Amino acid sequence: MSAPAPSSLAIVDAEPLPRQDEVLTPAALAFVAELHRRFTPRRDELLARRGERRAEIARTSTLDFLPETAAIRADDSWKVAPAPAALNDRRVEITGPTDRKMTINALNSGAKVWLADFEDASAPTWENVVLGQLNLMDAYNRSIDFTDPKSGKSYALKPADELATVVTRPRGWHLDERHLQLDGTPVPGALVDFGLYFFHNAQRLIDLGKGPYFYLPKTESHLEARLWNDVFVFAQDYAGIPQGTVRATVLIETITAAYEMEEILYELRDHASGLNAGRWDYLFSIVKNFRDGGAKFVLPDRNAVTMTAPFMRAYTELLVRTCHKRGAHAIGGMAAFIPSRRDAEVNKVAFEKVKADKDREAHDGFDGSWVAHPDLVPIAMASFDAVLGEKPNQKERLREDVSVAAGDLIAIDTLHAKPTYEGLRNAVAVGIRYIEAWLRGMGAVAIFNLMEDAATAEISRSQIWQWINADVVFENGEHATADLARKVAAEELAAIRAETGDEVFAAGRWQEAHDLLLQVSLDQDYADFLTLPAYERLR
Repeated sequence: MSAPAPSSLAIVDAEPLPRQDEVLTPAALAFVAELHRRFTPRRDELLARRGERRAEIARTSTLDFLPETAAIRADDSWKVAPAPAALNDRRVEITGPTDRKMTINALNSGAKVWLADFEDASAPTWENVVLGQLNLMDAYNRSIDFTDPKSGKSYALKPADELATVVTRPRGWHLDERHLQLDGTPVPGALVDFGLYFFHNAQRLIDLGKGPYFYLPKTESHLEARLWNDVFVFAQDYAGIPQGTVRATVLIETITAAYEMEEILYELRDHASGLNAGRWDYLFSIVKNFRDGGAKFVLPDRNAVTMTAPFMRAYTELLVRTCHKRGAHAIGGMAAFIPSRRDAEVNKVAFEKVKADKDREAHDGFDGSWVAHPDLVPIAMASFDAVLGEKPNQKERLREDVSVAAGDLIAIDTLHAKPTYEGLRNAVAVGIRYIEAWLRGMGAVAIFNLMEDAATAEISRSQIWQWINADVVFENGEHATADLARKVAAEELAAIRAETGDEVFAAGRWQEAHDLLLQVSLDQDYADFLTLPAYERLR
């Protein structure tokens, strides 16, 4: 690294952590401070632009491909940079937070890639932010190990050639890190997560034959991708490493980004390695943007919106075609099932569903897909092995048969499923359980045999909000109202108390989670992100 300027970043309201000085070095903090000075003003402008675009959608209830970037879409000559060897075969990717046990298990899982998550699968406590970075540093040094204090079981890394390639996901542009401030202004969490990881590991990863690779979440426009590209260019110059060493995969998990896939790849073309089809955040984004668009935009229960729904199929097929046209990887969605150690029949049914989903993705042209649990790696691997064989990907499949019109992506009313009373109850139950765990610092939570993250809570509370404001009538004749949501929430809270017992219940943050879910589900002023008010309560 080049000689840093003195850092004026202040660590605010944070208890000292073991070995934090290895992460929060003066040179690393100086780098993060410089990122903040250069790029936070543009971040702020882009967040304001999100609000303007949302107001336009509220006025028109429609979206279209951008006329001002038509020339980029029409120009067949450009491609993204060729994939580095470590990212050429991505047929199975496992996701999870960066705690010590998960770091070892994910690297050892047999997946080709581990999405090391500082975003939706990680509640951004100061401990998770700093020690997650330390765990990754230790993993690259091969100095990481873990012994489970309950079972006594020890965990250690397999040989280097058996480990997954790490692709790190920083927080989205909308989140700040209140514990790191410059002149009283918090640094964006995205720049903290990216900056600390890049500073400490870029050269180390190059020496290992890999590089600093990233997943970019919550992107809403090609202008936000352009900002990330400028961050990468600056960071590589600062570190004295070649341009193009950084690689980024962008999650297309907002409805606005779905209309700008080619432009996003174009902005990042020297650093792009692919696009990913997220599911829950994508549905959350549809509700958020079209929440006052009337009955034709009302989504049914989240589990009734499968990837074979016409508007979801349009989105995924357009993503594959776009990626392969431009030489990028197309990465499919999440298999979130968590195997039961007690119920073989539950596992059998779920494994069949996972296999069918991964078979569909592989046959549709995806180059890889996500799983949430190591036991699902072999299932997903078999689906992609059957299609890819010895090939690392199928980017040669251009899917020129795919034709998606602007209206196809928001044709929500092509679904025949309707919201149900049980869907409301599930949204409330999952929302309370997830938020309670998040407030205790856990971002990835197993609930009803599914691995849930912050995107789950977002779609849950958004659907409650949408159904109430659209005056949905459930199949039992009851209207979706604020009073009904409160009644169901009170019943779920009582059920949790009965399930856990009074002592465990009192030690948790259940009432607070209940209150926060109702706040963001019932307030007329819809919060852009649940994690913003939740972060104020995170200690």
